[in-house]
Amino acid sequence: MSERIEALRRRARALKGETYALYLACRDPRTPWYAKLLAGAIVAYALSPIDLIPDFVPLLGYADDLVIVPLGIILARKMIPAPVLLDCRARSEAFAERPTSRRAAAVIVAVWLLAAAASIWFLMNALN
Repeated sequence: MSERIEALRRRARALKGETYALYLACRDPRTPWYAKLLAGAIVAYALSPIDLIPDFVPLLGYADDLVIVPLGIILARKMIPAPVLLDCRARSEAFAERPTSRRAAAVIVAVWLLAAAASIWFLMNALN
């Protein structure tokens, strides 16, 4: 069972990397406009919190994510010139391998919490 979970994690990482590579391809001037249009739509859909079918709908909720995004990625990859896609994949991998900072994440969370607290405080004072 843990082998299956690990395989799913590898596939999810690969899908995330491929999505970022498509994002980079959208910004590359060597990519044709129609490929940019499709790749941009796929990247926007993959990263959007709004789904075509909401996730709470039984069975179909996650099916759109499991079908639309991978099929869109496959189609967009066929439209993007191979050298462009190779360059974008290399840049995507380099981006994924950069170190992450938990301290920076903690600072960002603290700033958001402070902003939320200040907003609540101002709202409470405005209503009184």
